Amino acid sequence: MKRVEDYVRSIPDFPEPGIIFRDVTTILQDADGLQLAIDGIIESLKGLDYDVVVGPESRGFIFGVPVAYAMHKGFVPVRKKGKLPCETVSMEYDLEYGSAVIEMHKDSIQPGQKVVIIDDLIATGGTIEAITKLVEQLGGQVVKICFVMELAGLKGRDRLKGYDVMSLVTYEGK
Repeated sequence: MKRVEDYVRSIPDFPEPGIIFRDVTTILQDADGLQLAIDGIIESLKGLDYDVVVGPESRGFIFGVPVAYAMHKGFVPVRKKGKLPCETVSMEYDLEYGSAVIEMHKDSIQPGQKVVIIDDLIATGGTIEAITKLVEQLGGQVVKICFVMELAGLKGRDRLKGYDVMSLVTYEGK
């Protein structure tokens, strides 16, 4: 029986020497790999009380929507600034080189809603930290954060202390 990590393509020295790029597209391209990843996330949510799934564009959409569908939950997209048509709340966060701004519709999370955040990868944790702040600003409660892959060497979990964080696959390096 194959595992999710068996579907991940590792590309050495990309984008720079010494870095191993973990390619999620090879999970997506294989029906069995995709099913293992989605089923793994769903399994990690068994017995958890939650109302809605939140995911950042674009790979958070890819993994979050099938989970929301299978579990009969709503899905809330988090987008780059300027992509959502209604009133939004936004959060700026730091990237490796510079910063970015993400937004959610102001009415997407109701006070008291229990939220699961799903994304493909945790590296430094900046994007997801910003999303947790937006959810909480709207009155929601983050009850779990799920990733397909984690680059533990970048210490993204440190930014998410106090949250229940799960990764299907953990790579020790960067």
